[in-house]
Amino acid sequence: MPTLLHVDSSPLESSVSRELTREFVKTWKAAHPDGEVIGRDLGKSAPKPLDAAWIGAAYTPEAGRTVEQKETLALSEELIGELQAADEYVFGVSMHNFSIPAALKLWIDQVCRSGKTFAYGEGGPQGLLQGKKATVLVASGGVYEPGTPAGAMNFVEPYLRSVLGFVGVTDVKFVTAGGVAKVMMGAVDRGEFLKPTLEQVRAVAA
Repeated sequence: MPTLLHVDSSPLESSVSRELTREFVKTWKAAHPDGEVIGRDLGKSAPKPLDAAWIGAAYTPEAGRTVEQKETLALSEELIGELQAADEYVFGVSMHNFSIPAALKLWIDQVCRSGKTFAYGEGGPQGLLQGKKATVLVASGGVYEPGTPAGAMNFVEPYLRSVLGFVGVTDVKFVTAGGVAKVMMGAVDRGEFLKPTLEQVRAVAA
């Protein structure tokens, strides 16, 4: 049974990135009627920032952890378990100040753990989430596509490609709705604006 992990990071229920992920999940379910979807809403419940207790617990050998340390790492273990259980991931990402939302960065900090999602060997780091694939659905106020004047300011795609690749996920596709500010200001119709992007989403999800 295929499993999809669906991660949203926008705090706004009406956000374009959430609309894109909803369409992705709908199409994916139609293509995988026996599949399971794991939902993780970071926009509504973001992980806490890492602190000294978390770092100390993470670097304590598992057999030697105290009850308190195990409790400190409980959410991290849960989030990593979701990544391990899923065959495919879809991320809804609203560009914030040229990069990813803070809630998504907090999630990344929780799941990038040595011995869990990556390991160090003689050849350097190796990702442990092999054989997975990911789709990242991005919404940005302006247009930041490669080759555009503002393209060099888009740190969403290179950062997420690097992070996902670090944990072993190299089959990554991006679909971007750029220029959402026009929709928010009422300068263009939302439905007409999103139509071509939603078609791309359906093609990737099917």
